[in-house]
Amino acid sequence: MEKIVEQGLLYDFYGELLTGHQQEIYESVVYENLSLGEIAEAEGISRQAVHDIVKRCDKTLLGYEEKLRLVAKFASIKEKISQINELSVRFESGQLQDQKVYGSQIRDLSDQIMQEL
Repeated sequence: MEKIVEQGLLYDFYGELLTGHQQEIYESVVYENLSLGEIAEAEGISRQAVHDIVKRCDKTLLGYEEKLRLVAKFASIKEKISQINELSVRFESGQLQDQKVYGSQIRDLSDQIMQEL
């Protein structure tokens, strides 16, 4: 996963667990795409301090994900829902004729989703 996308997802799930100051700086990097120098100037701190805060936030957010696995569960459930939608499209278009097979596949995917929740 591209780093900025990963940072955004981790922040979306766990950002509220960071301090207000960390949130402000991390959002500037991830969402506003500001440079460390721009953030440092705006915050009245050194570029190195901004770098350290971002690295600390990355480590903290990854630590939350390692323990809670919310982003991984979200991605897995999203993929299973996509598979259900694809099966539905194929069924509606006549590509899947056997209703038992269709129902079985849908049940299997929904069971997997329920186990993840």
